[in-house]
Amino acid sequence: MQANLQWLDDPEVFRVNQLPAHSDHPYYHDTAEFKTGSRFIKSLNGAWRFNFAKTPAERPVDFYQPDFDATDFDTIQVPGHIELAGYGQIQYINTLYPWEGKIYRRPPYTLNQDQLTPGLFSDAADNTVGSYLKTFDLDDAFKGQRIIIQFQGVEEALYVWLNGHFIGYAEDSFTPSEFDLTPYIQDQGNVLAVRVYKRSTAAFIEDQDMFRFSGIFRDVNILAEPASHITDLDIRPVPNANLKSGELNITTKVTGEPATLALTVKDHDGRVLTSQTQTGSGSVTFDTMLFDQLHLWSPQTPYLYQLTIEVYDADHQLLEVVPYQFGFRTVELRDDKVIYVNNKRLVINGVNRHEWNAHTGRVISMADMRADIQTMLANNINADRTCHYPDQLPWYQLCDEAGIYLMAENNLESHGSWQKMGAIEPSYNVPGDNPHWLAAVIDRARSNYEWFKNHPSIIFWSLGNESYAGEDIAAMQAFYKEHDDSRLVHYEGVVHTPELKDRISDVESRMYEKPENIAAYLEDNPTKPFLDCEYMHDMGNSLGGMQSYNDLIDKYPMYQGGFIWDFIDQALFVHDPITDQDVLRYGGDFDERHSDYEFSGDGLMFADRTPKPAMQEVKYYYGLHK
Repeated sequence: MQANLQWLDDPEVFRVNQLPAHSDHPYYHDTAEFKTGSRFIKSLNGAWRFNFAKTPAERPVDFYQPDFDATDFDTIQVPGHIELAGYGQIQYINTLYPWEGKIYRRPPYTLNQDQLTPGLFSDAADNTVGSYLKTFDLDDAFKGQRIIIQFQGVEEALYVWLNGHFIGYAEDSFTPSEFDLTPYIQDQGNVLAVRVYKRSTAAFIEDQDMFRFSGIFRDVNILAEPASHITDLDIRPVPNANLKSGELNITTKVTGEPATLALTVKDHDGRVLTSQTQTGSGSVTFDTMLFDQLHLWSPQTPYLYQLTIEVYDADHQLLEVVPYQFGFRTVELRDDKVIYVNNKRLVINGVNRHEWNAHTGRVISMADMRADIQTMLANNINADRTCHYPDQLPWYQLCDEAGIYLMAENNLESHGSWQKMGAIEPSYNVPGDNPHWLAAVIDRARSNYEWFKNHPSIIFWSLGNESYAGEDIAAMQAFYKEHDDSRLVHYEGVVHTPELKDRISDVESRMYEKPENIAAYLEDNPTKPFLDCEYMHDMGNSLGGMQSYNDLIDKYPMYQGGFIWDFIDQALFVHDPITDQDVLRYGGDFDERHSDYEFSGDGLMFADRTPKPAMQEVKYYYGLHK
């Protein structure tokens, strides 16, 4: 198969040769590697050769050929944003699409035109292109194994070649993409070529309120898979009604040769609670395991059990070890229309959190993530909505450990397709009811579910943000309901289509609703509990009036709290030649037009992670309902 540039123009092509999404479990050769790192992972982060083209027509067409002369290529750091490396235009936008007012575009298959638009992005004057090259050798532990490449985040459309052979294509910027390199891998001198286009039809459904970047902005790893390998792990811990006992069901997917899987579960103190052995390949299911004297996971006591599965071949040689921490907890929407977690009414003291670093944009470190966790815990914040995309893989584990509730959001926002200059006008909204966009958004739901299904911190799946509503989003909800009965589903945009409210969202969710209107809703015999997915917009000297929302918690059991917009300013450090100091610059400060200007600065913290005075208000009021 050869790469096709026209895939950029077609919403029905969003993955080519991409491996199926799976659980985010780590794996090691033996337990000693838990501390030293897995021999099966090789990072490709660091310096890559790089070429920037302003348009697809100007790209170096054959750069992926092994004998291509790349001596005139620049060097770029991976992970990183192309724009922050000095190429292209930095631009911050809230609602509109980046090209509005400059280029006329409508989503394919809309406005009653059952057809594509040739050259919509593949021959576009505003579609910048990054061409990356990386040469690598295989470590000894990788030789003779199945070799996978994992891109944890690439914005926005990704083509991959190895040693001159086309490997695959992927969209969905904030979800890992994996491809099988095995047919073309060499022990030495591998030439990996990656082409990243800033825009494709995915741009219509990735219109989040944020700086618009492009490039390989999360980790890139080469993964080796032993002869028998656990590719997926599905952990189902279910407490009984008494919340004192429960059962555990575990299913794995094993690729390669049939293997013996030895499972052990330990408590927090390292005591073995149960063990079991199963043999097979493909889908391997363990017998149901019963637990007495459960310790429940909650924000107050984020108790995690330790699962370990050892994989042995036919000669009983250890091939790999898979560890995973999991927790028991219940999430219920009862007949009284109140959500309970572990038999206690749920009160969300939440924030919306963009991933952000003032120096590197959405390229964030473990130190950034740990600092954010500590800030949440120090200020009585018990919940995070991952606005408006899946976060880096470690974030979910950190929230498990810290006891932070998660609303795990899909990478979906199509704001500019239905709201124009403040007016609701959904004539070309996507995904809407459009069958040509259905597969793409279902795929995003599937990826979000598969990667993160084992995390007890996730109590809501969120179908996306500000994308209006229609049959396609209803189908996303149906996917989650079919696959997961341990969590609820959230989506705010159905407020625009009341006729779909019985098929979309378990909660009534609105943005920036006035307390008196929330009270009116709750006093009118509502069918669903109420949740503020965004409220208390913290821009400038705002966030006054939290008490009025706090009073709702005290008065109405069906009011379940909300998520403040938002956690951290989106601003970037720029060196000011006049003062010779690094200063923070916001939207509009990079000569980008159009822009939504200082609207990028509405966090509880400044972009350097210094808390704003409003954080004191949050700590006080959120502390009243811990």
